[in-house]
Amino acid sequence: MNLSEFRAHYEPLIQQELAEQIQMLSIPASLKESMHYSLQAGGKRIRPILLLAVLHELGQDHPDALKVAASIEMIHTYSLIHDDLPSMDNDDLRRGMPTNHKVFGEAVAILAGDALLTYSFGVLARLNHVSSDDKVRLIDLLSVAAGAEGMVGGQVLDIEGEEKKLSLEELEQVHRLKTGALLTYSILAGAILGNAQPEEMVALVKFGEHIGLAFQIQDDILDVTGTSQELGKTAGKDESSAKSTYPGLLTLPKAKEKLDFHANEALQAVSVLGGKTSLLEELTALIVKRKS
Repeated sequence: MNLSEFRAHYEPLIQQELAEQIQMLSIPASLKESMHYSLQAGGKRIRPILLLAVLHELGQDHPDALKVAASIEMIHTYSLIHDDLPSMDNDDLRRGMPTNHKVFGEAVAILAGDALLTYSFGVLARLNHVSSDDKVRLIDLLSVAAGAEGMVGGQVLDIEGEEKKLSLEELEQVHRLKTGALLTYSILAGAILGNAQPEEMVALVKFGEHIGLAFQIQDDILDVTGTSQELGKTAGKDESSAKSTYPGLLTLPKAKEKLDFHANEALQAVSVLGGKTSLLEELTALIVKRKS
């Protein structure tokens, strides 16, 4: 099964799982509508697809895989809702649609993000086919990847870096935390569900770290070269916010070289898996060649 077939099979299932998870909640209608609005707004579903692809490459299947994948997408979606707020990136467009706070107001948008964040951990705690030890492991690793030591810490560094000229090392640290931590967690979660061997786990973590940086470099490149229509969000936002970016620090050609470096390092990392990496190779190509 190639990546196109894999995504065609799993993306509707991810969408369905997300809808069912929200539908079963007995919560205020406005909150449910706000949560559902952003979860169903589309997107590439890179993080849940990475989890499922790792599981597939390990030759495993798992009855709770879609639930874990959905919990990760909830975290990612909450971060986008909050990123778009006036106090953060102040954006009006996300995935080609009005941002959550433009539709539901800032207060409900903030609370919808809070609800998605906290509910994601409940989804993991209630998994039916995962051992207690692995549940704790999944929850613990997610708290690190999504919290102060990961995504949230990276967002703070990103905000503090505005109007400043960051070094390349400082910029990479921002993106290891802000973008790479949750991407790497997605891969780790698939490895845990797939009972990966220690050497496979090490290789997959290294793979995740490099594609996390590659993902962000391509984001920076697209912010310069893409249009708002292509991106589904406001183009040129990094420059208008005076953020340090890879093209800004390195020039656009050098940023593309850096992108290729991390993509090649990611592929080299998983080469030790012995040829069971076709989906991961295609996902790497998707990340570095995407237009949105």
